[in-house]
Amino acid sequence: MKRYTLPRDTYYGPGALDALKDLHGEKAIVVVGGGSMKKFGFLDKVVANLKEAGMEVELFENVEPDPSVETVMAGAKKMQEFKPDWIVAMGGGSPIDAAKAMWIKYEYPEITFEEMVVPFGLPKLRNKAKFVAISSTSGTATEVTAFSVITDYEKGIKYPIADFNITPDIAILDPALVETMPKNLIAYTGMDALTHAFESYVSTANSPFTDPLAIHAIQMVFEYLEKSYNGDLEAREQMHYAQCLAGQAFSNALLGIVHSMAHKTGAVFSTGHIIHGYANAMYLPYVIQYNMKDETALKRYGEIGKNLGLSGTDEEIANELIKMIRGLNAKFDIKNNLRDFGIKEDEFKEKIDAIATNAVADACTGSNPRSIDVATMKKLFEYVYEGKDLDF
Repeated sequence: MKRYTLPRDTYYGPGALDALKDLHGEKAIVVVGGGSMKKFGFLDKVVANLKEAGMEVELFENVEPDPSVETVMAGAKKMQEFKPDWIVAMGGGSPIDAAKAMWIKYEYPEITFEEMVVPFGLPKLRNKAKFVAISSTSGTATEVTAFSVITDYEKGIKYPIADFNITPDIAILDPALVETMPKNLIAYTGMDALTHAFESYVSTANSPFTDPLAIHAIQMVFEYLEKSYNGDLEAREQMHYAQCLAGQAFSNALLGIVHSMAHKTGAVFSTGHIIHGYANAMYLPYVIQYNMKDETALKRYGEIGKNLGLSGTDEEIANELIKMIRGLNAKFDIKNNLRDFGIKEDEFKEKIDAIATNAVADACTGSNPRSIDVATMKKLFEYVYEGKDLDF
């Protein structure tokens, strides 16, 4: 038996924030990031709407990009003291992901972080609170997914929490929140969404329910992302919906080794973070090359291309898709390899064994269409570092 899970309600379009006025409860805590939601008045709007619904409101602010285990524990402590019956997370992927993890710890104070990251191993939630996610970026789709990514900075590793329990109860997609996104964020989150759709379509857990969402999301990204990047607000609204469709697909079909690689390299190098969407954009063409050796995956890449109007053999289409992805990367100034990104060769060689081991152990690896072991993962990373086309 398989499962397909989405939020009970998704509110979208202009004025969608007003859905908060219809919530029923006594207390709500709002988890938010570093300031843009406050700067542009959206935080005040959310608080006002919750108060209009008759709730006492508390804030947990300044969740950092790539939220830490420590932030999660601090937020959970505040929830345990305030005792909300609604958790409202707003902003990009970071505050929403952090709030999901806080929610787990709030409901189960004795649970450890190590227990939280066991895939699909969480106890039942919603004993104390329900969850609303309000997305201000167009990429992670965490507002509709069963995933959260939390960083252990001591280990330099990003850990995905994967469990249908943390799928939000309500998702809110108000296009006003993405109108002020900076260009680099539009690019990186858009490529993140594209990766979600690609990986979910070729995943071993794909289904008749997820395939149409993934295909349509891919079509929308290729149609709207560059226009959104160049300032077209209508395209920006459509990208907000495209990333949500991709999220609904991958939350149920799961992902692949592009995400495994991005999770395990995002915080590990001394030269600084590789932003998640940037890493996905860089790694995706290489992983397509790797997966093309799997007959089923190659056929599905062919289906993606044919839905985009491409023709030829499946191999020709897959190679054309790689060119299209790299074409977008070039327009967004995303490098094609880790050397050009600025990763030092001696540090790469020093850390690659551990990175490869951790990437293979990542929760996303199991649903990749072509299996991979540590030695092959290391080889794949070495090709990515040099920018070489795969020959294995």
